[in-house]
Amino acid sequence: MELGLHIADFTWDSGPAQLRRALAEHVREAEAAGVTRITVMDHFWQIQGVGPAEHEMLEAYTTLGFLAAHTEKARLSTLVTGVIYREPALLAKQISTLDVLTGGRAGLGIGAAWNEDESRGLGFAFPSVTERFERLEEALRICLQMWSDSEEPFDGKWYQLGRTLNSPQNLQSRPPIMIGGGGEKRTLRLVAQYADQCNIAGDAETVTHKLDVLRRHCDDVGRDYDTIEKTTIFGIDPTTTADDIVRDASAMRDLGFTAAYGYAHDVTDRKSIVDLFATAVPKLS
Repeated sequence: MELGLHIADFTWDSGPAQLRRALAEHVREAEAAGVTRITVMDHFWQIQGVGPAEHEMLEAYTTLGFLAAHTEKARLSTLVTGVIYREPALLAKQISTLDVLTGGRAGLGIGAAWNEDESRGLGFAFPSVTERFERLEEALRICLQMWSDSEEPFDGKWYQLGRTLNSPQNLQSRPPIMIGGGGEKRTLRLVAQYADQCNIAGDAETVTHKLDVLRRHCDDVGRDYDTIEKTTIFGIDPTTTADDIVRDASAMRDLGFTAAYGYAHDVTDRKSIVDLFATAVPKLS
């Protein structure tokens, strides 16, 4: 079981003026502690469950570029990008740029988006659920085409590209695609069709059910269920211990998960988070 660090909160005691130094130190220490994956949210306002909307939130791909310069081994991606925030060709280009500049450590985390308040507040179009999922599927197809040898046009319902040129190409054969969420009708079907990874959260009963649904979708589309990596996410609060992380991650591993991302909320001491990972990682190896 691999442990990843999900950075969901940028309201730190250091304040915005010192955030770049604190963030660089945090990811360097996390990597040294054995963290193999680092993700950030793709939001522009803070989300409920982590903090008030007014709390600091950094733009995701600028932040990942910064993290690329301060890490050497950890995989970097969002958890996850809302499809409505960027044109798919731009997103494909951003991931390829990150992949080149990290030496092949980039991934694409993507979903159908859900934060209507944020979108309305900042002027992003927020279409119907049906349209967002149609756009998500087209965005996945566009990324896959741009990351291939094809430069053919793409003519979809929502997106039309005249030439899918992407240079330089990724250093990896293709960045892994994660589709976030556990929606049973649409999300998990798209995972079965297009994704290399899923991210499903919840208690053992919930995730077991979701994985059963995913397996049925894989059967329907002729996909080998075992070729999809199963990942999850868990919260770290001031009472969390390393033993808590090991216990919960081990339970998820027994269900078939191979990576778990921990994110902090209501934790002001960033060093304590790294210390938890440093203790837990060897016990899960």
